[in-house]
Amino acid sequence: MESHKEKILVVDDEASIRRILETRLSMIGYDVVTAADGEEALDTFRNADPDLVVLDVMMPKLDGYGVCQELRKESDVPIIMLTALGDVADRITGLELGADDYVVKPFSPKELEARIRSVLRRVDKTGVTGIPSSGVIHINSIRIDTNKRQVYKGDERIRLTGMEFSLLELLVSRSGEPFSRSEILQEVWGYTPERHVDTRVVDVHISRLRAKLEDDPSNPELILTARGTGYLFQRILEPGEEL
Repeated sequence: MESHKEKILVVDDEASIRRILETRLSMIGYDVVTAADGEEALDTFRNADPDLVVLDVMMPKLDGYGVCQELRKESDVPIIMLTALGDVADRITGLELGADDYVVKPFSPKELEARIRSVLRRVDKTGVTGIPSSGVIHINSIRIDTNKRQVYKGDERIRLTGMEFSLLELLVSRSGEPFSRSEILQEVWGYTPERHVDTRVVDVHISRLRAKLEDDPSNPELILTARGTGYLFQRILEPGEEL
């Protein structure tokens, strides 16, 4: 019986980039579908149901930002954006709209392949150390089910992307202890920052998590900033334990 191939949608208006990525990603075992503009990307996504989307920013008909927004209305599929060299605003905007990571053009196909593997691995990963054996954590009105990779606030399910959940799971696994931005980037995204701007991936994802989980994101009580270090999750007390 043939094993399931993970499917990747590559969206770029440059035919040469589509051909190169389709060839290389197919060679390392992925099923690849492509689209040349934003409107075609949405149609192809709905028909092909890919496991991950590689999405260029600058495209005709509908740009990558618009595609990302539309995809996030209906799916938590991992998205890696391809952004222009040196334009930090491009990268941050894509992350704020729901992308999981970005790769800067011109890029090395090997770098993109590594990012794809890392994102897919984190999205599927379970069993982080420091999580109770039940896999369920309660804190205030928040319930985190690490087995089902779901989060509830009261009775309402809060939709998180795979990478958002992996970030939350990491912070909770050592609640009360700070993580540096570089450590988070290494643990969740699987690479060491080469430039200071790389750690903005972490900052934007923290901001997105706070917006979804905190009662007042501007005055967070769950996901705290560790001055001069990074971030930590409020210490979770064991049953019967007091501060």
